[in-house]
Amino acid sequence: MQVAVLSNIGLGTLLGFIVTVGLGIVYPGIGHLIGAFIGGLIAGLLTRSILKGAFAGLFAGIFSSIVLTILAFLGFVLYGVNNYGFLGTLVAGVVGAALSIIISVVAIIASVLGGLIGGFVTH
Repeated sequence: MQVAVLSNIGLGTLLGFIVTVGLGIVYPGIGHLIGAFIGGLIAGLLTRSILKGAFAGLFAGIFSSIVLTILAFLGFVLYGVNNYGFLGTLVAGVVGAALSIIISVVAIIASVLGGLIGGFVTH
């Protein structure tokens, strides 16, 4: 029975991750936040439990935040290089890292809330 439980959480995490990263790439910034909530909601709906939905939303939020933080950091660095040279790269890298971490924490919270709501609806 534990294998079925882990596969539910794993499937919810995978689909939540895909939705979150997809919306985060198509609509940078707000798409990451909305995608995290929707991805967490999908993860919670698939797991059919409040606690499992929260865990699946948490895992989906963490994994997608790692990917989108790296992409945002690289985007800020490339913008700094193209427009301001070497000094722009340093400043844009620091600013990009700080903003990415802040948005990632908020997105993880949104993903967990989505997982809780999805799990609650199907419970």
